[in-house]
Amino acid sequence: MTESPPATGRRLRVLAAMSGGVDSAVAAARAAEAGHDVTGVHLALSANPRSFRTGARGCCTVEDSRDARRAADVIGIPFYVWDLAERFRADVVDDFIAEYREGRTPNPCLRCNEKIKFAALLDKALALGFDAVCTGHYATVVRGPEGRRELHRSADLGKDQSYVLGVLDERQLAHAMFPLGDTRATKAEIRAEAERRGLAVARKPDSHDICFIADGDTRGFLAGHLGAAEGDILDEEGRKVGTHQGAHAFTIGQRRGLRIGHPAPDGKPRYVLDISPVSNTVTVGPAESLDIVALTAVKPRWCGAPPAGPGAFTAQLRAHGAETPVTAEPAGEEIRVRFAEPVRGVAPGQAIVLYDGTRVVGSGTIATTERAVPAAAPDRG
Repeated sequence: MTESPPATGRRLRVLAAMSGGVDSAVAAARAAEAGHDVTGVHLALSANPRSFRTGARGCCTVEDSRDARRAADVIGIPFYVWDLAERFRADVVDDFIAEYREGRTPNPCLRCNEKIKFAALLDKALALGFDAVCTGHYATVVRGPEGRRELHRSADLGKDQSYVLGVLDERQLAHAMFPLGDTRATKAEIRAEAERRGLAVARKPDSHDICFIADGDTRGFLAGHLGAAEGDILDEEGRKVGTHQGAHAFTIGQRRGLRIGHPAPDGKPRYVLDISPVSNTVTVGPAESLDIVALTAVKPRWCGAPPAGPGAFTAQLRAHGAETPVTAEPAGEEIRVRFAEPVRGVAPGQAIVLYDGTRVVGSGTIATTERAVPAAAPDRG
């Protein structure tokens, strides 16, 4: 397999999504250097564009827009700002809040790639006559044995971002360009390349956490939108061991910040096992009760044709998580997955991404899980 741009043998019209960071700036510069007709665009996604980042957090601010414009000027490409704030709020921010309201733990980066960068942005780009959208993601698009485009991990597995791109379908991959995906350069070397190119963002800190929560206080953000609602913290037998001010403040596998007044009988730490928005309760228990042996995922997204039946794959459960062997089978609008060994920290709402070697097979949103040790029946007295 060889790396394949959206088309070969001709100069492409490329729309480079420029966040104002170093990766997207270098990606745009490489696309232009390769001879493509590149136009830079910064997506205004914040409903309050006058806000500025806090430290290295946040994105899509006035500061970022200016950094992106300066980078485009240095590269020598046209530059525009497109306002997608309303679409971003509806498809990403509101979805994030709604998922937490239902006791699930979403990944907004996947939703942004699916709904904004490779749906709203790509659709607009194609309507304007562009051939491809270019981003600074670390992943590769290759042409497989049958000529179909496939999404693969980046050459440097330490920087790989294919997990957050696992929602892209074959049509979207046909118009995606990731100039950084085939590089084994360290982040320091990417910054050095930006410096050589005269890009002022060479020394700009990376953004992190959730981009629309600039101060990094996810709990405070959710409390502001969902409000406080006192509820019970229960053990596996259904006994009350504490109270909370909002179930949305907890995630499956959480250990710290539980504020449980009653210690466990064995003295061992307890973890969040379940969140019930209907009863507004949080269930806690020992670490071994977090072990998951199987799950069902919904809303499958296939990076090409779905598997014809059950098969052996590896799965990744979080953006920087390790791979784990699984067997998986498409079942209509579901994917049924069984793990070779129990795994922990699996929460409904998270994405599971399936791989065949370095190739991304597809992804789904975790709906239900099966524990290795079934929960004990509540003690009704």
